[in-house]
Amino acid sequence: MEGSGEEFMKYRSPLVSRYASKEMAYNFSDRKKFTTWRRLWLYLAKAEKELGLSITDAQVSEMESHLEDIDFVMAAEEERKLRHDVMAHVHTFAHCCPTAAPIIHLGATSCYVGDNTDLIMLRDGFDILLPKLARVIDRLANFAEKYADLPTLGFTHYQPAQLTTVGKRACLWLQDLVMDMRNLQRAREDLRFRGVKGTTGTQASFLQLFQGDHEKVEELDRKVTEMAGFKKSYLVTGQTYSRKVDIDSLCVLASLGATVHKICTDIRLLANLKEIEEPFEKEQIGSSAMPYKRNPMRAERCCSLARHLMALVSDPLQTAAVQWLERTLDDSANRRISLPESFLTADIILSTLQNITEGLVVYPKVIERHIRHELPFMATENIIMAMVKAGGNRQDCHEKIRVLSQQAAAVVKQEGGDNDLLARVQADPYFTPILGQLDSILDPKTFIGRAPQQVTRFLSEEVRPVLEPYKSKMDVKIELEL
Repeated sequence: MEGSGEEFMKYRSPLVSRYASKEMAYNFSDRKKFTTWRRLWLYLAKAEKELGLSITDAQVSEMESHLEDIDFVMAAEEERKLRHDVMAHVHTFAHCCPTAAPIIHLGATSCYVGDNTDLIMLRDGFDILLPKLARVIDRLANFAEKYADLPTLGFTHYQPAQLTTVGKRACLWLQDLVMDMRNLQRAREDLRFRGVKGTTGTQASFLQLFQGDHEKVEELDRKVTEMAGFKKSYLVTGQTYSRKVDIDSLCVLASLGATVHKICTDIRLLANLKEIEEPFEKEQIGSSAMPYKRNPMRAERCCSLARHLMALVSDPLQTAAVQWLERTLDDSANRRISLPESFLTADIILSTLQNITEGLVVYPKVIERHIRHELPFMATENIIMAMVKAGGNRQDCHEKIRVLSQQAAAVVKQEGGDNDLLARVQADPYFTPILGQLDSILDPKTFIGRAPQQVTRFLSEEVRPVLEPYKSKMDVKIELEL
């Protein structure tokens, strides 16, 4: 940590101080926000000049040369006096652009810079998240491919059920992540620019500037929208863009949070079974009191933060519901928190999940032991069918197996012993006709159905194509500092 220690005397959001990437932290920083305001004022001046307003090249040039050199101390002092953040920055910008001062913010309302900057931050936030999500999908797809045919116990109700494979289970995780990828892409593409709409969204001030020329007002909106990198602007707004846009953006992030929570909960459950573990650093300490422990700390962090991400979506839902008429300012303080925190939290859990999926450790021998413990019970129907083929009576065989199964279950549950059903079958003369078939009957690979084929087809048809646009960004590895 740098500094004299003064920063430790006040609350700092752990989303930034402890977890988030530099790029996402910058995306919602004051510097990004206020330099974007200046760029928006520049775009407005350029477009107004091109459409015939009395704005000079010197004024535009002066604005261009002072986009980055913000005097934050002066801006803070102006805001203390004016009680208005936008006008404080208008004055601060005008101070270093005296020639351009008369035309800065010409015809605009505060939401011209405020809302348009928020939309730019949302767009850029999605652009940061999408490659990170693609990398998680890529790492997990490689994992699924590697373990496509490794049998493992399937669980329903967290009770042993029919076998699946390690790779097929990973595909259940992948399917949710691919849905999240499409949701994030759609939310990003649906974003539009607020554009140049004026105080209540009617563009009245700009119509006045252009002396009633409607075409020039529309062209002004189009030009500024294009300069800001958007294909479209919202055709109608109040003072603000509809706060349902925030709902759409945060809903897809909350949905991603639910996916990550599910995946990481599964990993935590499997870690308890010692079948799968997240990466564990050479000098990492799992527990201060129990040196043998290897706690799934990264997965736990993801679950912890994912709960916060899922909870944040209630903010824009309630905000959109109470936007009276053309707007009310009770959205502002809430959005300063809920919008950045959603993207910062999503950024953190994706980085952490990438680190997990790049180093997942599988213990096939443990998995095999668990299968051996349960498979004899699952194989009873196969044993019955083999006996029937060998000439036995199904009802007689079913009763024999039922009795032996109950005896074996009693050994497991009441005595804490191993499942000895197979030994009981081998010791009973009734089953002599099929003793030579028992190894093949109890081969785990005969119990996994089409799981390997499903993995292959799913990765080929639904996963790999989603990753194509992000191929050039796949090589980034995640090293977690904490």
